[in-house]
Amino acid sequence: MRKIYAVYNDKTIRVYQAFNKHIATEAVKLGTFGKSFKRERMTWIKPSFLWIMYRSGWAEKENQENILAIDIKRDGFDEILSNAVMSSYNENMGISREEWKKQIALSEVRCQFDPDRDIFGNPQQTRAIQLGLRGKMVEKYINDWIVNITDITDHVKYLKSLRDSGKLTPEELPQEKEYPVNIIVIGGLNVKG
Repeated sequence: MRKIYAVYNDKTIRVYQAFNKHIATEAVKLGTFGKSFKRERMTWIKPSFLWIMYRSGWAEKENQENILAIDIKRDGFDEILSNAVMSSYNENMGISREEWKKQIALSEVRCQFDPDRDIFGNPQQTRAIQLGLRGKMVEKYINDWIVNITDITDHVKYLKSLRDSGKLTPEELPQEKEYPVNIIVIGGLNVKG
């Protein structure tokens, strides 16, 4: 079973995305994504803080210089999960490769579990979920599910400076805990909370 770890409360769950300054500034101002956000492309949301740090190079990679913490409605996140199809085929899914190909072609949510990362980007035993949204799921995400967007780039840079000086402690990182979900089948793969 794969588990999902995130910062959440009884109403929202936090996901992270990295963007250039223009998209991020517009999103914070509007409280959702605006015209510079490309709705026709698949957009990936990640509940793992350290995974987005790895992916964005602690907000130093080109076009990923701004890190957004996006609080979305939990029922929206649960709907995303219930519509997800795994990005790659595995014989343990209980479906044929052809059936998976049909699902992936029709799905508006892709799911990947990649090794989570430590503060230096080293892979860990635990796996972090990433969810790719497209089509109507992107529209629901933008128009219905976002509750709050916070640009946490300055805080990320502060945490990186602590990391680089050997002073970053686990208590200073977002306190992610196991997200309580019923058994959900994502593309034939059981995910249990």
